[in-house]
Amino acid sequence: MKKTNAIRELEIRKIEHIVREYKVDEEHLDAVSVALKTNEDITRVFKTLVLLNEKREMVVACIPGMEKLDLKKLAKLSKHKKLEMLPMKELFSMTGYVRGGCSPIGIKKKHTVFIHKSALDNKTILISGGLRGLQIEINPQKLIDYLKMVVGDIIEDVNIEF
Repeated sequence: MKKTNAIRELEIRKIEHIVREYKVDEEHLDAVSVALKTNEDITRVFKTLVLLNEKREMVVACIPGMEKLDLKKLAKLSKHKKLEMLPMKELFSMTGYVRGGCSPIGIKKKHTVFIHKSALDNKTILISGGLRGLQIEINPQKLIDYLKMVVGDIIEDVNIEF
């Protein structure tokens, strides 16, 4: 198994985790596909999204794989006027990671990480291991403590009408 920056950081700090490998399908890099390939509940598979604030500083958000990020909620929580998704062509140069393999751990530039509060409903969650085909299973509180993550409600509300 290839060691990524994310895995090395956890090992150096002796943070308990499990690395899970799965077969990569370049056509299906989304979190739902990862959940299916790893036979995991999608509510435990968190995707990492990278955004820029009005000063072009990086903001990172981790949300459950089937959810959509609410930019207004995240902007309010992060105390920024405006947030926008990082253009895909800048992902590697800003983070050191590629689409489908972006981990909140080991990003090379300074940033703040936000995580949806539902992470704490689980004993463990899965995040990218920093490479397509690798997931890290980790206790969410240990992840939050290590990255000094800000916990909050950052996903879109579901509006169900009957």
